[in-house]
Amino acid sequence: MKPEIHPEYRKVVFLDTSTGFKFLSGSTKYSNESIEWEDGNTYPLLKVEVSADSHPFYTGKQKLNDVGGRVDRFKKKYNLK
Repeated sequence: MKPEIHPEYRKVVFLDTSTGFKFLSGSTKYSNESIEWEDGNTYPLLKVEVSADSHPFYTGKQKLNDVGGRVDRFKKKYNLK
């Protein structure tokens, strides 16, 4: 490795904002927030929306985000049955 051309690789805590699940891993990502981990050390905190704890592929639970198709929205907009 050439010196001073690679980003700093360090331990960071990832927080899944949808479930509150936290895990310690390595990353080059920078963060202004920090958190005290279970070992008593303070690490940078990175917030993520999806992790293996909340992704439907790993949980086996499918979320239904779309509550209606285009036809349903059209009927609702014009009060059609």
